[in-house]
Parts: sequence; structure tokens; C-alpha cells
Amino acid sequence: MVGTVKAPLFVPANRPDRFAKAAATGTDAVILDLEDAVAPEDKVTARSNLTCGFTDLPVVLRVNATGTPWHVKDLAAASKMSLAAVMLPKSENPVSVALVADSLKGLPLIALIETAEGLANARAIAALPGVVRLAFGSVDFCADLGCAHQRDALLSARCELVLASRLACIAPPLDGVTVQLGDPDAAFSDARHARDLGMTGKLCIHPRQIAPVKQAFAPTQEDLSWARRVLASGEGATRVDGAMVDEPIRIKARRILQGA
Repeated sequence: MVGTVKAPLFVPANRPDRFAKAAATGTDAVILDLEDAVAPEDKVTARSNLTCGFTDLPVVLRVNATGTPWHVKDLAAASKMSLAAVMLPKSENPVSVALVADSLKGLPLIALIETAEGLANARAIAALPGVVRLAFGSVDFCADLGCAHQRDALLSARCELVLASRLACIAPPLDGVTVQLGDPDAAFSDARHARDLGMTGKLCIHPRQIAPVKQAFAPTQEDLSWARRVLASGEGATRVDGAMVDEPIRIKARRILQGA
């Protein structure tokens, strides 16, 4: 279920008044956030607010990272909920991530890759039992490396997450957030860039980002028309719109129509 999510929306777990509102934004999943969105003094109260009863959408819980004072109790709370998945920040060491995945007893784990160490171990993490998807914590990644939060600086990291996911035969990754909250065009452009690299979803931090992100990952009418022409062209090597078509091109066309 979480493997097909395209535009999940974060909501602070210390704001239960926003849970149902978040679910009504058009998102396809809600991420209750116990980590970055919640101040240390509010962590315990936030954990007591946790529920999945506000929506029929998939609910993901972002717990606090391994080694923090709240991590163990966050996992205990997760085990008592009807979650679609748990999101683990600072997924770095495959052994530590494996221990978390094992403690969840079958509950899917989304590994948030947001450091140099995490990226270096992304292939091993993606292959762990229980890990169903990688997500890119691009802002934290830039802070760790000291690089700019720009496409050129992050191109190799995004491509590595796509490759790691493919090698592990799990769902393609979720891209990191667009920090420009009031600019839907920026969210659309960033999501389209991520789609072109092979990602299939993007983390959202504002309701205005959801519609453009969904639109970016959906095939256009031009894409659909092209895919139909390709699949109607027969077998073997042929020509469509002046370009060669063979089986790899037909595979792409089938994926476009399946994505619709």
C-alpha cells in the first residue's frame, strides 16, 4: 500500500486538531510526525495523541531516530496502532535499521536516507527484510554534506536511491520536500524532476503542494497517447513518430498506462 503513495503529507503529532484536516487535503497518506516537527518538551504529549481513527487513508508514523531518548517508546506506540508503515529517520547503519524492522514484527518500514552514511549504505538498507521503500531526507542530507539544496548537487544522491530500490526490488523512492511552501509551481517542477529520475512520490509539508505533486507524477494525455501508439505498433523493431520502437520502449509504454 505505501509503495504506491505519491504525495504523503506530514502533520505534527502534537497537533491532533490538524489530523483530520490533513486527511481532507487530497493527500494519499498522512505522516504523523514525532520527530522534527515536535519540540523535545512536547514529545511525550505528542506520542499520547497518536491515532489512526481520523481517516481511512494510510497513516505512517515518523518516529524519532535510533539512539534518541524517545525512540524505544515511539516504536512501542507504533506496535499498538493500525499503521500502514513506520518511517525511520537517520537510517544509516544496516544493522541498526534491521533491528528496528525486526522489532516492528511485520509492520512495513520506510527508511529515510538523510546523511552521507545513509546514502553509502542505501543498497544494503533497501535489501533488508521489512523495508518497503526508501525516502530522501534531502534537507538533512545537505546539512550533513554542507552542499546546496539544489538539483545539480543532489542528482547523484537521488539516482543512487532509485538504483538501490531497483536492485532490492522494492518500490521506487519518495523524493524529499520542497521548502518553498507558497509556491505550488516549485513543488510541481521538483516532483517532475524526481519522476524523470525514476522516483514515484514526494514528501509534502504543505497542503498546497499535494495537487501539483500528484499531477507531476501522473502521466499526461500526451504520454498516454504515445504509449497507446507504441503498443499498437506490433512486435519487433518498428517506427513510431519517427523514432525506433522495440521491446524496451514497449515496457516503458506499458508502465505509463499502468500508472494511469
